[in-house]
Amino acid sequence: MARQLRAEQTRATILGAAADLFDRHGYESTSLSEIVTHAGVTKGALYFHFAAKEDLAHAIMELQSRTSRRLARELDGRGYTSLEALMRLTFGMARLCEEGPVLRAGLRLATGGVPVRPPLPHPFTEWREIASSRLLDAVRQSDLHPDIDVDSVAHTLVCSIVGTRVVGGTLEPAARQPRRLAGMWHILIRGMVPVTRRARYLTLAARLERELGGV
Repeated sequence: MARQLRAEQTRATILGAAADLFDRHGYESTSLSEIVTHAGVTKGALYFHFAAKEDLAHAIMELQSRTSRRLARELDGRGYTSLEALMRLTFGMARLCEEGPVLRAGLRLATGGVPVRPPLPHPFTEWREIASSRLLDAVRQSDLHPDIDVDSVAHTLVCSIVGTRVVGGTLEPAARQPRRLAGMWHILIRGMVPVTRRARYLTLAARLERELGGV
C-alpha cells in the first residue's frame, strides 16, 4: 500500500511538473529532460509512468476532461437553473486554472494542435457538448429566447472563453481575467436572455466576477 501511494505521488509530481512547463513554454519547447529536472525525479521514474512526452500530454488532457465533467455534475446537483449552472461552470473552471497549472496546460495543449487520442474527445468538442445541453435546458426553462440557435451559441461561448483566456493571458495580467469573463457573459446575456429575466443573470455575472477576483 505504501509503495502504491508513493507511486501515485510520484506520478502526480511528474504530471504537475510537465503541466507547469507546458503551460509556460509550450509542448514543443519542453523536453523530457527538463521535466525530469523540474519534477526532481529520475528518468527511470518518469519512464515507469510515461513512455513518451505524448503520454504526459494525453494524461493532462484526460485530467482536464475529468475535472470539467466532475464540476459540471456537481453544479447540476445543486438546484441551479441550467443557465446559472453553465455560468458557474465557466467561472469555476477559471478558478481552477488559477489554482494550478494542469488546466492551463490542458488549454495550451488544446490550442497548440497536440493530437487527442480517441476515445478522449477534443476539449473544445466536449465543452461545446456540455454547453449545448445546458443551453437547451435553459430554453425549456424560458431563460433564453426560444428561437436561439443553441449550437451556434455553444460554439460562440467556447470560442469566447478560449479567446478570453488566450488573448488576456498574452496581453493582460491574470487579475483581469474575472472582469473579461464577466464582460463576455454580459454581452451574451443581453443577446439571448429575455428582458424579464436579464437582470438576474447580469447580477449573477457581477457576483461571480467578485468571487473569482478573490482567488
